[in-house]
This record gives sequence, C-alpha cells and structure tokens, in this order.
Amino acid sequence: MKKKILSLLLASAMVFSLAACGEKKEESKVENAKGKVGVAMPTQSSERWINDGANMKKELEAAGYEVELQYAEDDVQAQVSQIENLIASEVDCLVIAAVDGGSLGTVLEQAKTAEIPVIAYDRLLMDTDAISYYASFDNKGVGTAIGKYIEEKAGLASATEAQTIEFFMGSPDDNNAVLLHAGIMEVLQPYLDNGMLVCKTGRTSFDETCILRWSQETAQQWCENYLSGFYADEDLDIACSAFDGFSYGIKAALEGAGYTEENWPMITGQDAELMAVKNIISGTQTMSIYKDTRLLASKCITMVKAVLEGEEPEINDTEQYDNGKLVVPSYLCTPVAVDIDNYEEEIIKGGYYTEDQLK
Repeated sequence: MKKKILSLLLASAMVFSLAACGEKKEESKVENAKGKVGVAMPTQSSERWINDGANMKKELEAAGYEVELQYAEDDVQAQVSQIENLIASEVDCLVIAAVDGGSLGTVLEQAKTAEIPVIAYDRLLMDTDAISYYASFDNKGVGTAIGKYIEEKAGLASATEAQTIEFFMGSPDDNNAVLLHAGIMEVLQPYLDNGMLVCKTGRTSFDETCILRWSQETAQQWCENYLSGFYADEDLDIACSAFDGFSYGIKAALEGAGYTEENWPMITGQDAELMAVKNIISGTQTMSIYKDTRLLASKCITMVKAVLEGEEPEINDTEQYDNGKLVVPSYLCTPVAVDIDNYEEEIIKGGYYTEDQLK
C-alpha cells in the first residue's frame, strides 16, 4: 500500500513538473515572439522581385519576426487567394507588392476588418483606405532621371539635328508606371515639341506606350514592328525603356534587324538587374536605374516595426501618393542612374553585385 501511495505521489509530481515546464516554454515563446508578417510579392519572373522578396524575408527574420513570403506569378486572383490565406493564418502585418494595385480592394477590406495593418511595397495600392504606409522609390524621380540622362547624353540642349526616339513604358495597372512616364515627359516633351526628338510612330502618351504586366515579349514585338514599319530607311537613335526586361526584348529586336555597334541606339532601363549591368558593360544597354532593394527593405521594415509597436515610422512624402481614397504617408528612396562610367562605384563598391557575378 505504501509503495502504491508513493508511486501515485511520484506520478503526480511528474505531471505538475511537466505542466510547469510546458507553461514556462509557452511563456518564453510569447516573450520572444515579435509577430508574424505576411509578404506578398507579384512574380518571380523578374530578378528584381526575387531580390526584393529575399531581402524582405532576411531582414524581417533578422529583426525577430516570423515571415510568410508568397509570389503570385503576375496572377491577380492567385495574389488575392494568397492574401486571404495570410489573413486566415492571423498575420500581424501585411506587406504587399501588388500584381494589380487596383484589384485588391475586397481582400484588403478583409484585412481591415481583421485589424491587420497593410504596407504597400513599391507599388501603390489604389482605391482603398485599408493601407497604413507606402515604401517605394521616387517613381516620378525615376522617370526624371531617365529623361535627364537622355537629355544629357544625346546633347539635346545644344542639338542642331533631330534624333529619333521610341517609348516603352510600364504596366497600366501599376501607378508607378504612370508617375515614371510623367517624369520622363517633363524632361523630354520640350524636345518633342521643338523637333529635336522625333517619334516616328507618333506613340508618346502613356496609354499608347504602356505594356501590360511589364512584358518583355510585348516590348520585343513592338520594337520589331517599329523597326520594320517605321525605321527601314532610318536608324532608331533612342529606345526609351522603363524596365530592364523591356531592354532585353529591344536588344533582341535590334539584333534581328541587323543593328551593330556602329548604329546601336541608346537604350535605357530600370532596376539594374544582373543581366542589364552585364549588357551595360558589353555596350548593348546604355544605362539603368539602380534601386538598392536592401535600402527599400530596411525602410519597409521600420514601417512594420512602427505599426506593430504603435510608433510613427520615418516619412518623407505626405502629398504625392493619392490612391483615390487617401493620401498615403510614404517613404521614398532616391534612385541612381548607372552606366559604364559609374557602375563599378555604385554597384560593385556598394556591394550589390561582385565583380565575379558581372563576368
């Protein structure tokens, strides 16, 4: 009998001990947890978005957050489903780089109802008040930088002979593309007006030059059609491209049309993708806009921390980004134009790519 009682006492002690250990472990977990962040990116078809997603995940995890990273492969409904799943998994904050900034209203209302703060990442979320902040580069500034580069390198301010130009602008469902086009035209429209720039297709407005989903294939097809239909007897001097992916398509079209080093046009771009920088080094792309995604990720993370800790993040624009429902408080990083003259200083010394990667 004594042995039975002793066994019962020992068993009870073990149960209480295990319960205490379990309770301690749970408390430790709560104390150490900073929150769960859902990150919704548009696609893995562009190197730029792969880098953005990787940087966001790395930086957020280093800051102590659990991260769920999703890519929608440029499918709006897929992104809606992914965001719904992130909401259902009870994330504490959503960071969204939209496939289509104007098509997420319903699912963003779900986030608002669930009291989940939303931060728009590089692409503004339109027609919704379910958004706390916006982190991006100065998108009009990107266009201005491209326009000024063309103005300077083509010597437009002092030119006496006209040069030909064609435009390849971003997706109509991306507000950034609208702002970028506005920045370009602010610089180049006077030269179109005075005849120093000639667009033989006549396509200069955003509606005429925007390319859905930033499609490289569409840019190549357009360029092929332009070269055969408008430039059979005259060279294209400038391809004003809003994206490195377009530049690859333009390059392929030019090679197919027989362009060589002697008559190769100026080609602009955006994102300073690895292939684009290699093309700059080889001379088949003239420049790109370098957007350090590490900097953008770090600024976005300060926003995540702020909304989760009830603080105010650093903001440097409260006027420019009206999404149709509210003017979204924003932090805008500064873009940098890179070409053969400064890519080593900006990109290699800045640690974005190594010399070996660019070989």
